[in-house]
Amino acid sequence: MFKSPRIAVVGSANTDLTTFSDVFPRPGETIFGKSFDLGFGGKGANQAVAARLCGAEVAMIAKVGNDLFGEATVKNFASFGIDSTHVRIVDGVSSGVAPIFVEPNGQNRIIVVKGANDILMPADVDAAADTLRNSDTIILQFEIPLETVYYTVHFARQHNIRCIVNPAPAAPVRLAELAAADYFVPNETEAEAISGLPVHSIDDAKKCAAALLQKGFRKVILTLGARGSLLATAQATEVIAPFQVTPKDTTGAGDAFIGSFSAFLAEGLPEQEALSRANLYAAVSTLRVGTQKSFPKRSEFEDEWNRRTAKL
Repeated sequence: MFKSPRIAVVGSANTDLTTFSDVFPRPGETIFGKSFDLGFGGKGANQAVAARLCGAEVAMIAKVGNDLFGEATVKNFASFGIDSTHVRIVDGVSSGVAPIFVEPNGQNRIIVVKGANDILMPADVDAAADTLRNSDTIILQFEIPLETVYYTVHFARQHNIRCIVNPAPAAPVRLAELAAADYFVPNETEAEAISGLPVHSIDDAKKCAAALLQKGFRKVILTLGARGSLLATAQATEVIAPFQVTPKDTTGAGDAFIGSFSAFLAEGLPEQEALSRANLYAAVSTLRVGTQKSFPKRSEFEDEWNRRTAKL
């Protein structure tokens, strides 16, 4: 019997404002969009929700502004059963927001205003130390200050806690400060920005992952969208096959992958199966509009997993 995993996310919480349009305006031009959707997001919060929906006990360490979005964000965590004890509401700064623009083919463009996310500091990690020490896995992203990311990676290593770093969005970074993480999980764009190498094919992805391993990482996972994912270690490199879908909105798919992977792995599934399941979980999330609201519940996912794998 699998255990119920405990996941802690040190990261961002935003409100997503998603606009769908057939075309995008030129400078100075005003056009009419097709539709609009408001939802909760932020890479950290998204990953927390995905892990929770997959059955993990989840704690969120974050900051939000003392505004309409901040109060609603805390209530949203509570609605999922996510521990928000260490989600602080702070004065003098807005909550994080993310205007998202989605093209007809599902591709998205995102502008993130970090707001309160940008003042989540190492001291906040220390304040949540007891919660973190009792976690099986800590997840991090780059929508909070990098000094906090570095500090938390070292905290995880000091206390022998599995650590997953998602370098999103890509930023200039001291890779040596992240090498103690158990998993480094960029997408193609982030991998290119961090390594300086192109990732236009599977062969490119393998070369890029090898270069990142040479920087000291233990395991590198490249998420490759419709091409699945790639796991690289010092011993081997393996492509984890994708599951084919016709996407409606790809927003949050990477977060769905990481949150679900963390839960599947922490409950004791083999690494390759956890990755394959995460591929499908992310793929299913693209069939609905939005981020967190597009993530399937575990029972729904298991039905889809059984249906898909029965054909193999």
